Amino acid sequence: MYTVRIKGEDVPVQEGTTYEELIAPYQGRDGSLIVLVAADGKLRELFKEVKRNAEIRFFTLRDDVGHKTYIRTATMLFMKAVFDLFGQEAAAQCRVEYSIGHGYYITPQGSFPCGEKSAEKIQARMRELVKEKTPFQKHTCPLDDAVAIFAKQGMKDKEKLFRYRRTSTVNVYECGGYYDYYYGYMMPNAGYVKWFEVIPYDEGFMLLLPTKSSPDKIQPFQERRKLFETLKTSDAWGRQIGIETVGDLNEQICQGSLSELILVQEALQERKIAEIAREIVGRSNVKFIMIAGPSSSGKTSFSHRLSIQLRTLGKVPHPIALDDYFVNREHTPLDENGDYNFECLGAMDVELFNNDMTRLLNGETVEMPTFNFKIGRREYLGETKRLGPDDILVIEGIHGLNPKMSYALPEESKFKIYISALTTINVDAHNRIATTDGRLLRRMVRDARTRGSDARRTIQMWSSVRRGEEENIFPFQEEADAMFNSALVYELAALKQFAEPLLFQIPREAPEYYEAKRLLKFLDYFLNLSSESLPNNSICREFVGGSCFRV
Repeated sequence: MYTVRIKGEDVPVQEGTTYEELIAPYQGRDGSLIVLVAADGKLRELFKEVKRNAEIRFFTLRDDVGHKTYIRTATMLFMKAVFDLFGQEAAAQCRVEYSIGHGYYITPQGSFPCGEKSAEKIQARMRELVKEKTPFQKHTCPLDDAVAIFAKQGMKDKEKLFRYRRTSTVNVYECGGYYDYYYGYMMPNAGYVKWFEVIPYDEGFMLLLPTKSSPDKIQPFQERRKLFETLKTSDAWGRQIGIETVGDLNEQICQGSLSELILVQEALQERKIAEIAREIVGRSNVKFIMIAGPSSSGKTSFSHRLSIQLRTLGKVPHPIALDDYFVNREHTPLDENGDYNFECLGAMDVELFNNDMTRLLNGETVEMPTFNFKIGRREYLGETKRLGPDDILVIEGIHGLNPKMSYALPEESKFKIYISALTTINVDAHNRIATTDGRLLRRMVRDARTRGSDARRTIQMWSSVRRGEEENIFPFQEEADAMFNSALVYELAALKQFAEPLLFQIPREAPEYYEAKRLLKFLDYFLNLSSESLPNNSICREFVGGSCFRV
């Protein structure tokens, strides 16, 4: 018998007790399922034995690390169901493509028919495994043994991934004779996967899972067709240049052939920007280009590149930042914690913006405001604008797609663009890379370079930033006239050398330590790519430095 400390209390523990047994009396007390614990700052899966005399912390579905654990386990449960129903080859060929809202799009790659009947079979088999509480077992294997396991199962993407691993062992998970690999922790058995739904969608399936804010229910699936088609197009780009997984990327880096592929993808992006510019010019009434997107999407670089394309078509673009239309600091709304809420629509002087834009549309000369962030007030410094016949305003800001932001402007005068870094490269077929991870790393590197902000602060603020995006950007993305994906297949390899030193600085006792460790483990899959090979107009330059634009 020994003791551990839980929520400030000493709790006696028998030798050999697992964390699952330890947390049983606490399960559900805080209104959310406990799926993972930390013992003295180190994450532990629930099937592990309790560490002696440790300080224990719980993680639920409301926590980032707990929610990711649930998604990971539910994904393997889906693959196990496919394995049982359609065979080993079918499970190996399934690919987790990307997320749409709270749905995860999975394609069978032609290995078995998709549709209503298959979705019903997979969901029914998953529920059987949940009812049986089928265990997930973790095996720490020598690297060569892990490669042999996955070669036998036809998982060539994992073979390629492990070719570039420095570690001598690999953690392989088993569920009822089905073996798979996931970067991150798992729940102890299928019984924990209480909430999910499988529906047919396009050429595959949507695996619907709970959100952090509503961890005990499945929300109805919301169609986001424009976003989905943008992701499909980007996926096709990846296949076109031969890079779908991290293993593919590492292989190209080793062969020294990535420089040409970088230029190819940059050219593909430039072609898309040119297509958007031509569409804008083709609408003779457009005077306002409204650009919005989540944090670290590369909006500034995109605006510059779009402006250049517009100039080639005879237009005279003028940039306007919606940030210059913030209300004065004392009028800024407060959030639930009493802090200034700079991301809500109430933080903007919507009426002034509409008055100024209407006057410009009517041919008047308007003195433009500049927001002084140091003193928190709007200033007028003598800058004026007047729209000529070929002039067009390129307006960028968080509320650019919200109809309330530009309520007074005729719809035919506006062209709305949604931009985001929609990562489509996977670690391997079953391990997708979250779009938010790419944007977080972008922001971390840029904040350190331009604002002197450390990685701990960036991670600390990220949840608040994400809430603002969920409330103010994502609901309006389908109203865009065009969508642009700013993600680059090579960028995580380029960001790695800048991000790793920042993440290593976060101390073990900090709450942000767990996220830092996760990101470090994630970056370990990538080989380094020198930023010297990046074009100076690349969107990636906005974050790593060296851009030819003022970003």
